[in-house]
Amino acid sequence: MDTAKLELAAQRYREAVEALEGAQFDLRTEALAALRQEDARPGDEDEVARITGWSREDLRRLVEGAPDEPRP
Repeated sequence: MDTAKLELAAQRYREAVEALEGAQFDLRTEALAALRQEDARPGDEDEVARITGWSREDLRRLVEGAPDEPRP
């Protein structure tokens, strides 16, 4: 059995999962930073929801479940 293509596909999959997890972390971190700005204005939450595609409920859960300071 030739497993070279299978090994390549498995490696590409693992790399894609790592990239997706990194992107998700970055998006959550940036969304939290935008929502926690000291100079927040009315409509900022709507703008974050528009950009991320998340609902207001998603944003509420993000803020409520996040530590005070996001991880680096």
